[in-house]
Amino acid sequence: MNDYDVPDGIDVLRVFCGPDGRHGNALGVVRDGRRYPDNESRQALARKLGFTETVFVDDPERGNVDIRTPGQRLPFAGHPLVGAAWLLDLEVLELPVGDVFARQDGEFTWITARPEWASPWTLERYASDAEVEALTEPPPGEGWLYVWAWEDEAAGRVRARAFPRGDDSIDEDEATGAAAMLLSAELGRALNIAQGRGSQILTAPAPDGTVEIGGRVLLAAKG
Repeated sequence: MNDYDVPDGIDVLRVFCGPDGRHGNALGVVRDGRRYPDNESRQALARKLGFTETVFVDDPERGNVDIRTPGQRLPFAGHPLVGAAWLLDLEVLELPVGDVFARQDGEFTWITARPEWASPWTLERYASDAEVEALTEPPPGEGWLYVWAWEDEAAGRVRARAFPRGDDSIDEDEATGAAAMLLSAELGRALNIAQGRGSQILTAPAPDGTVEIGGRVLLAAKG
């Protein structure tokens, strides 16, 4: 099961897997955050692992977690929190921005969050899903870019890809919960998003301005 070269004590999950159980975005989870007690050690490990995000669990009972990319700390991110909620089996995760509520629904794990907690993404609509599919490299420019097109507008089915463009030396993000949440909030409707090589993200906006983000989580490596 372990195809990842990670230190002991780190689980690797795949979050937002497709219906066939493949793909999803790899996530490193440090089950005991005390092993990496300061900012420097955490950032060094996140760089070494090279995942788009790594989560350090500081209190597994309260759901207090710290999210890192290879280059920075994030106050909020979608796929790390969906993964952490699944792994820790919690109903609430505590973040500096506020409490994130979680629930399990069959094969899907859901979190509820506010769009304003997410890092800024530029959402760019393409004319067709074929144009999104045809991209062979990140579009020119700076900043985090989420390109999308309707596969079936009536059904809320979207094709999307995410490009951090210069952030953390990651060319493309396989599955991006925060960007999916922003798109769902902007469109004001529930979405079924196919992102990257074959990941699936579900969203559902609520009247209070929050958005639920859901997906499948699988354990890829046990640390």
